[in-house]
Amino acid sequence: MGRTYIVEEAVGQYLSNINLQGKAFVSGLLIGQCSSQKDYVILATRTPPKEEQNESPKHSKVKLDNLDEEWATEHAHQVSRMLPGGLLVLGVFIITALEMGNEFQNILRRLVFAVEKSVNKKRLWNFTEEEVSERVILHFCSSTKKIFCRTYDIHDPKSSAKPADWKYQNGLSASWLSLECTVYVNIHVPLSTTSVSYTLEKNTKNGLARWAKQIENGIYLINGQVKDEDCDLLEGQKKSSRGNTQAANHSFDIRVLTQLLLNSDHRSTAMVQICSGSVNLKGAVKCRAYIHSHKPKVKDAVQAMKRDILNTVADRCEILFEDLLLNEIPEKKDSEKEFHILPHRVFVPIPGSTVMLCDYKFGDESAEEIRDHFIEMLDCTIRIEDLEVAEEINTACISSSIDTEASLEHTDDEQPKHPIKTTIVLKIQQNIGVIAAFAVAALAAGISFHYFSD
Repeated sequence: MGRTYIVEEAVGQYLSNINLQGKAFVSGLLIGQCSSQKDYVILATRTPPKEEQNESPKHSKVKLDNLDEEWATEHAHQVSRMLPGGLLVLGVFIITALEMGNEFQNILRRLVFAVEKSVNKKRLWNFTEEEVSERVILHFCSSTKKIFCRTYDIHDPKSSAKPADWKYQNGLSASWLSLECTVYVNIHVPLSTTSVSYTLEKNTKNGLARWAKQIENGIYLINGQVKDEDCDLLEGQKKSSRGNTQAANHSFDIRVLTQLLLNSDHRSTAMVQICSGSVNLKGAVKCRAYIHSHKPKVKDAVQAMKRDILNTVADRCEILFEDLLLNEIPEKKDSEKEFHILPHRVFVPIPGSTVMLCDYKFGDESAEEIRDHFIEMLDCTIRIEDLEVAEEINTACISSSIDTEASLEHTDDEQPKHPIKTTIVLKIQQNIGVIAAFAVAALAAGISFHYFSD
Protein backbone atom coordinates (compact mmCIF):
# COMPACT_ATOMS: atom_id res chain seq x y z
CA MET A 1 0.00 0.00 0.00
CA GLY A 2 1.33 3.44 -0.92
CA ARG A 3 1.81 6.43 1.32
CA THR A 4 -0.96 8.85 2.21
CA TYR A 5 -0.47 12.59 1.87
CA ILE A 6 -2.67 14.77 4.05
CA VAL A 7 -2.73 18.13 2.31
CA GLU A 8 -3.78 21.57 3.46
CA GLU A 9 -6.83 22.67 1.44
CA ALA A 10 -5.11 25.97 0.67
CA VAL A 11 -2.50 23.99 -1.28
CA GLY A 12 -5.19 22.56 -3.54
CA GLN A 13 -6.61 26.04 -4.08
CA TYR A 14 -3.14 27.36 -4.87
CA LEU A 15 -2.53 24.69 -7.52
CA SER A 16 -5.96 25.33 -9.09
CA ASN A 17 -5.35 29.08 -9.28
CA ILE A 18 -2.03 28.88 -11.12
CA ASN A 19 -2.47 30.17 -14.65
CA LEU A 20 -0.21 28.67 -17.28
CA GLN A 21 -0.44 31.91 -19.31
CA GLY A 22 0.47 30.10 -22.51
CA LYS A 23 3.40 28.18 -20.98
CA ALA A 24 3.81 24.46 -21.47
CA PHE A 25 4.05 23.89 -17.73
CA VAL A 26 4.62 25.35 -14.27
CA SER A 27 6.70 23.39 -11.78
CA GLY A 28 7.32 23.85 -8.09
CA LEU A 29 7.94 22.39 -4.64
CA LEU A 30 5.79 20.66 -2.04
CA ILE A 31 6.70 21.43 1.57
CA GLY A 32 5.67 19.66 4.74
CA GLN A 33 6.56 16.99 7.25
CA CYS A 34 7.07 13.23 7.20
CA SER A 35 5.80 10.78 9.78
CA SER A 36 5.94 7.01 9.96
CA GLN A 37 2.37 6.52 8.71
CA LYS A 38 1.59 9.55 6.56
CA ASP A 39 3.05 12.78 5.26
CA TYR A 40 1.65 16.27 5.71
CA VAL A 41 1.82 18.90 2.94
CA ILE A 42 1.21 22.42 4.24
CA LEU A 43 2.66 24.58 1.46
CA ALA A 44 3.32 24.58 -2.29
CA THR A 45 5.41 27.15 -4.13
CA ARG A 46 6.13 27.38 -7.83
CA THR A 47 9.61 27.87 -9.22
CA PRO A 48 10.14 31.55 -10.09
CA PRO A 49 10.10 32.02 -13.89
CA LYS A 50 13.21 33.01 -15.77
CA GLU A 51 12.73 36.06 -17.96
CA GLU A 52 14.10 34.31 -21.03
CA GLN A 53 11.66 31.41 -20.51
CA ASN A 54 8.52 33.46 -21.13
CA GLU A 55 6.49 31.76 -23.87
CA SER A 56 3.67 32.95 -26.09
CA PRO A 57 0.36 31.05 -26.32
CA LYS A 58 1.34 29.47 -29.64
CA HIS A 59 4.13 27.60 -27.85
CA SER A 60 1.84 25.98 -25.29
CA LYS A 61 2.40 22.52 -26.81
CA VAL A 62 6.17 22.67 -26.34
CA LYS A 63 7.61 19.53 -24.77
CA LEU A 64 8.94 19.56 -21.19
CA ASP A 65 12.53 18.99 -22.32
CA ASN A 66 13.21 22.67 -21.66
CA LEU A 67 12.57 22.36 -17.93
CA ASP A 68 15.59 24.08 -16.38
CA GLU A 69 16.67 21.53 -13.79
CA GLU A 70 19.52 23.68 -12.50
CA TRP A 71 17.20 26.63 -11.95
CA ALA A 72 14.61 24.44 -10.19
CA THR A 73 17.15 22.82 -7.87
CA GLU A 74 18.65 26.21 -6.95
CA HIS A 75 15.16 27.38 -5.99
CA ALA A 76 14.80 24.25 -3.85
CA HIS A 77 18.13 25.00 -2.16
CA GLN A 78 17.05 28.58 -1.39
CA VAL A 79 13.66 27.47 -0.05
CA SER A 80 15.21 24.76 2.13
CA ARG A 81 17.09 27.53 4.02
CA MET A 82 13.74 29.09 4.86
CA LEU A 83 12.33 25.97 6.52
CA PRO A 84 12.50 25.67 10.32
CA GLY A 85 13.11 22.37 12.04
CA GLY A 86 10.56 19.67 11.21
CA LEU A 87 9.81 20.89 7.69
CA LEU A 88 11.25 19.44 4.49
CA VAL A 89 10.89 19.67 0.74
CA LEU A 90 8.69 16.59 0.32
CA GLY A 91 8.67 16.54 -3.46
CA VAL A 92 7.81 18.40 -6.64
CA PHE A 93 4.71 19.23 -8.65
CA ILE A 94 4.04 20.13 -12.26
CA ILE A 95 0.97 21.71 -13.82
CA THR A 96 0.15 21.22 -17.50
CA ALA A 97 -2.88 21.50 -19.73
CA LEU A 98 -2.38 17.85 -20.73
CA GLU A 99 -2.97 14.73 -18.65
CA MET A 100 -0.11 12.69 -17.22
CA GLY A 101 2.01 10.71 -19.65
CA ASN A 102 5.27 8.80 -19.48
CA GLU A 103 7.15 11.87 -20.65
CA PHE A 104 5.91 13.94 -17.70
CA GLN A 105 6.62 11.13 -15.23
CA ASN A 106 10.21 10.63 -16.40
CA ILE A 107 10.95 14.34 -16.14
CA LEU A 108 9.42 14.55 -12.67
CA ARG A 109 11.40 11.51 -11.60
CA ARG A 110 14.69 13.15 -12.58
CA LEU A 111 13.65 16.40 -10.97
CA VAL A 112 12.67 14.94 -7.59
CA PHE A 113 16.04 13.16 -7.29
CA ALA A 114 17.91 16.32 -8.32
CA VAL A 115 15.99 18.43 -5.79
CA GLU A 116 16.70 15.99 -2.97
CA LYS A 117 20.41 16.04 -3.81
CA SER A 118 20.44 19.85 -3.88
CA VAL A 119 18.80 20.38 -0.49
CA ASN A 120 20.92 17.73 1.25
CA LYS A 121 24.42 18.39 -0.08
CA LYS A 122 25.48 20.93 2.59
CA ARG A 123 23.61 19.63 5.60
CA LEU A 124 25.43 18.78 8.83
CA TRP A 125 23.13 15.85 9.60
CA ASN A 126 21.97 12.64 7.93
CA PHE A 127 18.63 10.90 7.79
CA THR A 128 18.25 7.91 10.07
CA GLU A 129 17.44 4.44 8.77
CA GLU A 130 13.99 4.60 10.37
CA GLU A 131 12.98 7.76 8.54
CA VAL A 132 10.78 7.88 5.49
CA SER A 133 12.86 7.96 2.31
CA GLU A 134 10.01 8.38 -0.17
CA ARG A 135 9.46 11.68 -1.99
CA VAL A 136 6.39 12.62 -3.98
CA ILE A 137 5.79 13.76 -7.54
CA LEU A 138 2.46 15.37 -8.33
CA HIS A 139 0.95 16.18 -11.72
CA PHE A 140 -2.02 18.53 -11.85
CA CYS A 141 -3.94 18.86 -15.11
CA SER A 142 -5.32 22.39 -15.37
CA SER A 143 -7.99 21.43 -17.90
CA THR A 144 -9.45 18.32 -16.24
CA LYS A 145 -8.37 19.10 -12.63
CA LYS A 146 -7.15 15.50 -12.35
CA ILE A 147 -4.27 14.69 -9.98
CA PHE A 148 -1.60 12.06 -10.57
CA CYS A 149 0.41 11.26 -7.40
CA ARG A 150 3.37 8.88 -7.12
CA THR A 151 6.38 8.40 -4.81
CA TYR A 152 10.00 7.35 -5.31
CA ASP A 153 12.52 6.05 -2.82
CA ILE A 154 15.26 8.69 -3.02
CA HIS A 155 17.77 6.28 -1.43
CA ASP A 156 17.40 3.96 -4.41
CA PRO A 157 18.25 5.57 -7.81
CA LYS A 158 16.62 2.61 -9.56
CA SER A 159 13.39 2.71 -7.59
CA SER A 160 10.12 2.54 -9.48
CA ALA A 161 7.05 4.70 -8.91
CA LYS A 162 4.57 3.73 -6.20
CA PRO A 163 0.97 4.96 -6.03
CA ALA A 164 0.07 7.39 -3.26
CA ASP A 165 -3.14 8.91 -1.89
CA TRP A 166 -3.65 12.69 -1.96
CA LYS A 167 -6.25 13.86 0.56
CA TYR A 168 -7.20 17.43 1.48
CA GLN A 169 -7.87 18.67 5.00
CA ASN A 170 -8.84 22.13 6.15
CA GLY A 171 -6.73 23.83 8.82
CA LEU A 172 -4.12 21.08 8.72
CA SER A 173 -1.32 22.98 10.49
CA ALA A 174 -3.47 25.33 12.58
CA SER A 175 -2.75 23.29 15.71
CA TRP A 176 0.83 22.18 15.16
CA LEU A 177 3.18 22.35 18.11
CA SER A 178 5.81 25.05 18.32
CA LEU A 179 9.27 24.31 19.74
CA GLU A 180 11.67 27.08 20.69
CA CYS A 181 15.30 27.06 21.82
CA THR A 182 18.13 29.56 22.28
CA VAL A 183 21.62 28.12 21.82
CA TYR A 184 24.79 30.01 22.63
CA VAL A 185 27.38 29.15 20.02
CA ASN A 186 31.12 29.46 20.60
CA ILE A 187 32.90 27.48 17.90
CA HIS A 188 36.65 27.72 17.30
CA VAL A 189 37.87 26.52 13.89
CA PRO A 190 41.67 26.40 13.45
CA LEU A 191 43.05 27.04 9.98
CA SER A 192 45.87 24.53 9.75
CA THR A 193 49.04 25.41 7.87
CA THR A 194 48.92 21.93 6.33
CA SER A 195 45.58 22.70 4.69
CA VAL A 196 46.13 26.21 3.39
CA SER A 197 44.79 25.09 0.02
CA TYR A 198 41.35 24.67 1.64
CA THR A 199 38.89 27.47 1.16
CA LEU A 200 37.71 29.38 4.19
CA GLU A 201 34.26 27.93 3.61
CA LYS A 202 35.55 24.35 3.57
CA ASN A 203 37.60 24.89 6.75
CA THR A 204 34.56 26.32 8.49
CA LYS A 205 32.37 23.44 7.36
CA ASN A 206 34.87 20.93 8.78
CA GLY A 207 34.79 22.79 12.09
CA LEU A 208 31.01 22.85 12.09
CA ALA A 209 30.93 19.08 11.50
CA ARG A 210 32.82 18.56 14.76
CA TRP A 211 30.45 20.90 16.59
CA ALA A 212 27.47 19.10 15.04
CA LYS A 213 28.43 15.93 16.90
CA GLN A 214 28.09 17.81 20.18
CA ILE A 215 24.63 19.01 19.22
CA GLU A 216 23.62 15.51 18.13
CA ASN A 217 24.83 14.00 21.41
CA GLY A 218 23.58 16.77 23.69
CA ILE A 219 20.95 16.36 26.39
CA TYR A 220 17.66 18.09 25.63
CA LEU A 221 15.37 19.40 28.35
CA ILE A 222 11.75 19.96 27.37
CA ASN A 223 10.14 22.59 29.58
CA GLY A 224 12.95 21.94 32.06
CA GLN A 225 12.52 18.16 32.14
CA VAL A 226 14.41 15.21 30.72
CA LYS A 227 11.90 12.88 29.07
CA ASP A 228 12.20 9.43 27.57
CA GLU A 229 12.39 9.72 23.79
CA ASP A 230 9.52 7.28 23.24
CA CYS A 231 7.17 9.18 25.54
CA ASP A 232 4.20 11.10 24.20
CA LEU A 233 5.24 14.75 23.95
CA LEU A 234 1.76 15.85 25.06
CA GLU A 235 1.71 13.54 28.08
CA GLY A 236 0.26 15.40 31.03
CA GLN A 237 -1.26 18.16 28.91
CA LYS A 238 -4.81 19.27 29.66
CA LYS A 239 -7.68 17.52 27.95
CA SER A 240 -10.74 19.21 26.49
CA SER A 241 -14.29 18.17 27.31
CA ARG A 242 -14.21 15.93 24.23
CA GLY A 243 -11.08 14.17 25.42
CA ASN A 244 -8.75 15.77 22.89
CA THR A 245 -5.45 17.22 23.97
CA GLN A 246 -5.36 20.98 23.65
CA ALA A 247 -2.36 21.01 21.32
CA ALA A 248 -3.17 24.35 19.74
CA ASN A 249 -1.34 27.32 21.23
CA HIS A 250 1.06 24.96 22.99
CA SER A 251 4.68 26.02 22.84
CA PHE A 252 7.57 23.99 24.20
CA ASP A 253 10.83 25.44 25.46
CA ILE A 254 13.83 23.24 24.72
CA ARG A 255 17.28 23.67 26.25
CA VAL A 256 20.42 21.93 25.09
CA LEU A 257 23.08 20.76 27.51
CA THR A 258 26.41 20.06 25.86
CA GLN A 259 28.41 20.40 29.09
CA LEU A 260 27.62 16.77 29.98
CA LEU A 261 29.23 15.24 26.90
CA LEU A 262 32.32 14.08 28.77
CA ASN A 263 32.31 10.32 28.95
CA SER A 264 34.95 8.29 30.76
CA ASP A 265 34.60 5.57 28.16
CA HIS A 266 35.80 7.86 25.37
CA ARG A 267 39.18 9.45 25.92
CA SER A 268 40.78 11.90 23.54
CA THR A 269 44.47 12.57 23.00
CA ALA A 270 45.58 16.20 23.01
CA MET A 271 47.24 17.30 19.81
CA VAL A 272 49.31 20.38 19.05
CA GLN A 273 48.50 21.86 15.65
CA ILE A 274 50.38 24.63 13.88
CA CYS A 275 47.82 27.07 12.50
CA SER A 276 47.95 30.06 10.22
CA GLY A 277 44.79 31.50 11.71
CA SER A 278 41.37 30.63 13.03
CA VAL A 279 37.67 31.28 12.65
CA ASN A 280 35.50 31.89 15.69
CA LEU A 281 31.72 31.77 15.59
CA LYS A 282 30.06 33.33 18.60
CA GLY A 283 26.56 34.36 19.48
CA ALA A 284 23.08 33.38 20.64
CA VAL A 285 21.03 31.54 18.04
CA LYS A 286 17.23 31.58 18.10
CA CYS A 287 15.89 28.23 16.90
CA ARG A 288 12.39 27.03 16.12
CA ALA A 289 10.81 23.80 15.02
CA TYR A 290 7.28 22.58 14.38
CA ILE A 291 5.72 19.13 14.54
CA HIS A 292 2.24 17.82 13.87
CA SER A 293 -0.07 17.36 16.85
CA HIS A 294 -1.16 13.77 16.09
CA LYS A 295 0.46 11.69 18.85
CA PRO A 296 3.91 13.33 18.62
CA LYS A 297 6.81 11.66 20.40
CA VAL A 298 9.55 13.33 22.41
CA LYS A 299 12.13 12.00 19.94
CA ASP A 300 10.28 13.77 17.10
CA ALA A 301 10.53 17.10 18.90
CA VAL A 302 14.20 16.66 19.81
CA GLN A 303 15.14 15.59 16.28
CA ALA A 304 13.34 18.57 14.72
CA MET A 305 15.10 20.96 17.09
CA LYS A 306 18.54 19.41 16.55
CA ARG A 307 18.23 19.87 12.83
CA ASP A 308 17.07 23.45 13.11
CA ILE A 309 20.10 24.29 15.28
CA LEU A 310 22.47 22.71 12.78
CA ASN A 311 20.72 24.14 9.73
CA THR A 312 20.50 27.74 10.89
CA VAL A 313 24.18 28.00 11.87
CA ALA A 314 25.41 26.33 8.67
CA ASP A 315 23.06 28.39 6.49
CA ARG A 316 24.21 31.68 8.04
CA CYS A 317 27.84 30.86 7.36
CA GLU A 318 27.05 29.87 3.78
CA ILE A 319 25.07 33.09 3.21
CA LEU A 320 27.90 35.19 4.64
CA PHE A 321 30.50 33.58 2.38
CA GLU A 322 28.24 34.15 -0.62
CA ASP A 323 27.87 37.79 0.39
CA LEU A 324 31.62 38.25 0.76
CA LEU A 325 32.18 36.89 -2.73
CA LEU A 326 29.49 39.08 -4.26
CA ASN A 327 30.68 42.21 -2.46
CA GLU A 328 34.45 41.99 -2.71
CA ILE A 329 36.22 44.31 -0.32
CA PRO A 330 39.47 46.10 -1.23
CA GLU A 331 42.65 44.59 0.12
CA LYS A 332 43.95 46.25 3.28
CA LYS A 333 46.87 45.74 5.59
CA ASP A 334 46.77 42.75 7.91
CA SER A 335 45.41 43.36 11.38
CA GLU A 336 44.79 41.21 14.38
CA LYS A 337 41.11 40.45 13.79
CA GLU A 338 38.44 40.80 11.15
CA PHE A 339 34.83 40.99 12.28
CA HIS A 340 31.80 39.93 10.27
CA ILE A 341 28.23 39.90 11.48
CA LEU A 342 26.35 36.79 10.44
CA PRO A 343 22.82 37.47 9.17
CA HIS A 344 20.11 37.29 11.81
CA ARG A 345 16.86 35.42 11.57
CA VAL A 346 13.49 36.81 10.50
CA PHE A 347 10.27 34.78 10.75
CA VAL A 348 6.95 35.14 8.93
CA PRO A 349 3.75 33.13 9.52
CA ILE A 350 2.02 30.92 6.99
CA PRO A 351 -1.55 32.31 6.74
CA GLY A 352 -3.98 30.27 8.79
CA SER A 353 -1.22 28.25 10.44
CA THR A 354 0.82 28.23 13.64
CA VAL A 355 3.88 27.43 11.51
CA MET A 356 6.34 30.17 10.61
CA LEU A 357 8.99 30.20 7.89
CA CYS A 358 12.26 32.11 8.12
CA ASP A 359 14.78 34.12 6.17
CA TYR A 360 18.07 35.83 6.98
CA LYS A 361 18.74 39.56 7.08
CA PHE A 362 21.98 41.53 7.07
CA GLY A 363 22.03 44.80 8.96
CA ASP A 364 21.91 46.97 5.85
CA GLU A 365 18.96 45.13 4.28
CA SER A 366 15.54 46.76 4.49
CA ALA A 367 12.31 45.09 5.55
CA GLU A 368 11.04 45.62 1.99
CA GLU A 369 13.94 43.57 0.59
CA ILE A 370 13.25 40.70 2.98
CA ARG A 371 9.54 40.81 2.15
CA ASP A 372 10.28 40.74 -1.58
CA HIS A 373 12.58 37.73 -1.14
CA PHE A 374 9.84 35.87 0.75
CA ILE A 375 7.39 36.64 -2.06
CA GLU A 376 9.83 35.56 -4.77
CA MET A 377 10.78 32.27 -3.11
CA LEU A 378 7.39 31.29 -1.65
CA ASP A 379 5.00 32.90 -4.15
CA CYS A 380 2.65 34.18 -1.46
CA THR A 381 1.56 37.54 -0.07
CA ILE A 382 3.73 38.78 2.78
CA ARG A 383 3.15 41.97 4.75
CA ILE A 384 6.02 43.91 6.30
CA GLU A 385 4.17 44.07 9.61
CA ASP A 386 4.15 40.23 9.70
CA LEU A 387 7.96 40.04 9.74
CA GLU A 388 9.23 38.97 13.15
CA VAL A 389 12.89 39.68 13.88
CA ALA A 390 14.09 36.87 16.13
CA GLU A 391 17.50 38.30 16.97
CA GLU A 392 18.89 41.77 17.50
CA ILE A 393 21.89 42.47 15.34
CA ASN A 394 25.11 43.47 17.05
CA THR A 395 25.90 47.10 16.31
CA ALA A 396 29.65 46.71 16.78
CA CYS A 397 31.92 48.25 14.16
CA ILE A 398 32.99 45.89 11.37
CA SER A 399 36.54 46.10 10.06
CA SER A 400 37.61 43.94 7.13
CA SER A 401 41.31 43.77 6.51
CA ILE A 402 42.47 40.38 5.24
CA ASP A 403 42.73 39.26 1.63
CA THR A 404 39.19 37.94 1.50
CA GLU A 405 39.31 37.05 -2.18
CA ALA A 406 42.32 34.81 -1.75
CA SER A 407 40.97 33.09 1.34
CA LEU A 408 37.53 32.48 -0.13
CA GLU A 409 37.96 31.72 -3.81
CA HIS A 410 41.08 29.65 -4.42
CA THR A 411 40.52 25.98 -5.23
CA ASP A 412 42.07 22.92 -3.64
CA ASP A 413 44.78 22.90 -6.30
CA GLU A 414 45.79 26.51 -5.76
CA GLN A 415 47.80 28.09 -2.98
CA PRO A 416 46.71 31.44 -1.56
CA LYS A 417 49.01 34.37 -2.23
CA HIS A 418 49.35 35.13 1.47
CA PRO A 419 48.59 32.75 4.35
CA ILE A 420 45.79 33.94 6.61
CA LYS A 421 47.52 35.28 9.71
CA THR A 422 44.50 36.66 11.46
CA THR A 423 41.44 35.70 13.43
CA ILE A 424 38.09 36.00 11.70
CA VAL A 425 35.30 36.49 14.22
CA LEU A 426 31.79 35.75 12.98
CA LYS A 427 29.21 37.16 15.37
CA ILE A 428 25.60 36.06 15.38
CA GLN A 429 24.26 38.01 18.32
CA GLN A 430 25.75 39.21 21.56
CA ASN A 431 23.78 41.05 24.20
CA ILE A 432 22.87 40.82 27.83
CA GLY A 433 20.51 37.94 27.10
CA VAL A 434 23.59 35.72 26.64
CA ILE A 435 24.46 36.16 30.31
CA ALA A 436 20.98 35.04 31.27
CA ALA A 437 21.31 32.06 28.93
CA PHE A 438 24.52 31.00 30.68
CA ALA A 439 22.81 31.20 34.06
CA VAL A 440 19.87 29.11 32.88
CA ALA A 441 22.19 26.55 31.27
CA ALA A 442 24.23 26.24 34.46
CA LEU A 443 21.09 25.72 36.55
CA ALA A 444 19.71 23.18 34.08
CA ALA A 445 23.03 21.35 34.08
CA GLY A 446 22.88 21.03 37.85
CA ILE A 447 19.31 19.74 37.76
CA SER A 448 20.14 17.25 35.02
CA PHE A 449 23.27 16.03 36.82
CA HIS A 450 21.24 15.42 39.96
CA TYR A 451 18.62 13.60 37.88
CA PHE A 452 21.12 11.25 36.30
CA SER A 453 22.91 10.67 39.60
CA ASP A 454 19.65 9.42 41.09
